[in-house]
Amino acid sequence: MHFSGGVSNSLHQVGFVALSAACLVVGCSAARNSGAKTCRCEITNVYPHDRDAFTQGLVFCEGDLFEGTGLNGCSSIRRVDLLTGKVLQKYDLPSKYFGEGITIWGEYLIQLTWTSKTGFIYDRRSFSLRSTVSYPTAGWGLTHDGARFIVSDGSDTLYFRDANTFAEIGRIKVTDGGAPVTELNELEFIRGEIWANIWRQYRIARISPTSGQVLSWIDISGLVASLDRLLVGSPNGIAYDATGDRIFVTGKRWPKLFEIRLPPEHTDQGSDKGSTRNP
Repeated sequence: MHFSGGVSNSLHQVGFVALSAACLVVGCSAARNSGAKTCRCEITNVYPHDRDAFTQGLVFCEGDLFEGTGLNGCSSIRRVDLLTGKVLQKYDLPSKYFGEGITIWGEYLIQLTWTSKTGFIYDRRSFSLRSTVSYPTAGWGLTHDGARFIVSDGSDTLYFRDANTFAEIGRIKVTDGGAPVTELNELEFIRGEIWANIWRQYRIARISPTSGQVLSWIDISGLVASLDRLLVGSPNGIAYDATGDRIFVTGKRWPKLFEIRLPPEHTDQGSDKGSTRNP
């Protein structure tokens, strides 16, 4: 498998997380100064998470949880046991690279780097390095819709990249109520929508892959007590188990990984279904 092309992502720090036993209250409300509604999720499960992991990418595939971490000298890709949080397999990047978003494409795991304009393609089972890709922007989040890669670079732009060459084949601007939504970070393609962490914000954007409009916001502030946000990094990491229809979220150096769900009335609100083909 060979690629050549472009993409982007960044460093992110804010505060975190002790679990508030009061799980999130379910309900939707209009977001202030926003065209899209905001809805709180509810926690369905809580799992341990390595509090030293500076999470930059998260993906669930065929029963395995994969994680990409950042910071120079600490960047890695990992296969993690969901139930225990134990790292089962790990590959460390050379210290000159700052790891960013990851995704699984068939038998490959692809990882971006922040400012090096280089991405890595690994065998997803052995973690052996198979190839590299290049791109002209910073590297932040990475996912795919079954037909093309979707990349963020910290701006309000999402880039679509060819599955074979990694060359740019399109882009959309993300907006909410006509205003640009910037600092788009870790990405996941869920039920035909692009879900995106926003750097330093405790909310996730559900984005139309065709128009770029924010369909709604998911409030995840209830995952982290206010004072605990001073101790760790910002939310970053969304993974979707398509087989079990489960959604997982975590953050940089968070000691917990959360399985969440949305209230039924919110799940399909404004949904703009896209491709869900598996590579």
